[in-house]
Amino acid sequence: MSLRLRLSLTLGAAFALIWALAAAWMLSDLRNQMMFSLDQRLVASARMVAGLLEQLPALPSKGEGTHFSAEQLNIPGGMACQVSSLRGEILARSHSSPEQALEAEKMGFHDQMIDGAPWRSFTLARGDVRITTADRQIEREALNMSILLAASVPVGVALLGCLCLLWLGIGQGLAPLNRLREALMRRNADSLEPLQLQSFPSELKPLLDTQNQLFQRIGKTIERERRLTGDAAHELRSPLTAIKTHLQVARMTEGSARDQSLARAEEGADRLHRTLEQLLLLARVEGSLSFDDGSQCSAEQVARLAIADATGGERLRIQLKLPADLSTAALQMPAVLSIAALRNLLDNALRHTPQDCAVELSLETIGNRVRFVVRDHGPGIPPDDLQHLTQRFWRNGQSTGCGLGLAIVQAIVQRCDCALHFDSRPDGLRVELTMPLQAV
Repeated sequence: MSLRLRLSLTLGAAFALIWALAAAWMLSDLRNQMMFSLDQRLVASARMVAGLLEQLPALPSKGEGTHFSAEQLNIPGGMACQVSSLRGEILARSHSSPEQALEAEKMGFHDQMIDGAPWRSFTLARGDVRITTADRQIEREALNMSILLAASVPVGVALLGCLCLLWLGIGQGLAPLNRLREALMRRNADSLEPLQLQSFPSELKPLLDTQNQLFQRIGKTIERERRLTGDAAHELRSPLTAIKTHLQVARMTEGSARDQSLARAEEGADRLHRTLEQLLLLARVEGSLSFDDGSQCSAEQVARLAIADATGGERLRIQLKLPADLSTAALQMPAVLSIAALRNLLDNALRHTPQDCAVELSLETIGNRVRFVVRDHGPGIPPDDLQHLTQRFWRNGQSTGCGLGLAIVQAIVQRCDCALHFDSRPDGLRVELTMPLQAV
């Protein structure tokens, strides 16, 4: 169902309901006023007959069968009039219909059945006589129905016209959305320029702005992926070229030269393997894949597992400092990601620290978070280069890595509500990684 039809049905139903209630109220009030007017006509006719009787010759004491015409008494058509004495004798009647006498015992208005038909009567006492006027209920209802029908036809026509105007108005109000849809349909599949629509309603401006922001984010994502593809192709081409070259040398040489070429080819294969693993991990972290395998680790466990992964059998190169008040609560993030982030920081520190120096890893609890501080003893990073540390494939002139370790750390930080801070000093680089703890 289209939005226009849905809005038209909803608003039209509400509009018709309100009009129906208002029309029912109006028609009910009109019926009451009509019945009151007909009753007043009976009263006025009775008083008029009473005034005419005062001008006529004296009525006989026994006027059974005496008739006056409706014209003599000025009685409206369709109305019966009867003059009777106080003893109940009929002194005069306007016409012979109805054949049965009107009941005149009760003063005022009275509903009665005469000749099998309902009548509405009014009795007025004037001197020694009672004057009764009456008309048929069926004629009253027919008159009332004709008036109600005449009043309801304009209401129905007006309601139908309002529904038509409502349909047209909703269509006109939704025209900007149609313009937006047509503008999107006319665009090329690879067009990411912001939409420029003139005279756009202020209520739909947020929708247009959100759409343009989506185009910008998509453009940035595509550009980032293009750079990643280009950088990855370049990074993978270098070890592949080195492997191919060393294998060719090994094929043409013998002895120690061949062994040396094969060893270098193996080193290139290891570097290629590490680069591919880092690329796959980065793609998983930036994607929507889940790392939650149900395992939970405390900060100390994460630190020891990361040291084991980073150093292999050379754990003495990393000094672990644990405070006495370190929280034993589990980290509020997948253990795989916390270990990977800290391992990459340690790998980077080991790569820039001389062999005779150790990398320091210290932990401290700050509220409901734990902070890992990794300190190396390398040459440090120039202040202008700190902003590039987390970019993909960025390396300074002295680095031998693939340039993805810190980019993976940054992706994990953004995904798991962590914090990352770099502090370069003359005696080395300090990196602070803060992770959230689960509530105890």
